[in-house]
Amino acid sequence: MSGHDAKALIEAARAAARHAYAPYSNFAVGAAVLLDDGSVVTGANFENASYGLSLCAETVALATVSAQGRLRDVVAIGVVGGRIGHADTAPVSPCGRCRQVINEAAQVGGRDLPVHCAGAAGDTIASYTLSELLPHAFGPADLGLA
Repeated sequence: MSGHDAKALIEAARAAARHAYAPYSNFAVGAAVLLDDGSVVTGANFENASYGLSLCAETVALATVSAQGRLRDVVAIGVVGGRIGHADTAPVSPCGRCRQVINEAAQVGGRDLPVHCAGAAGDTIASYTLSELLPHAFGPADLGLA
């Protein structure tokens, strides 16, 4: 994928959601992280019987990006979610924890990241900047690190 194509990013997130491990909530989420060279890293939610140890799709994708040493290279994120087996069309936005994790990448990279959100089915994409989703965020800059 080259450039910033919200639809392509959403489709990559939708494909990732198909691999969600969500036997408890039956709510699949996929995330796609666009890097500055046009490459995309995806993640899907990964639930755990103890619930609190579950991982969100955005966190999985961004942790993978970080493990590759590319956190500064994030330029956009796509998120898709919906109930497994249903054609949910309402856009799903990142939870509060994920917004904070996305903020880490945004501040490290010095960008107000666009976050594109969609349902598991349908064509509606809601696009926001991270600062709209998480105003007055706390992050590395507050600790003098970004």
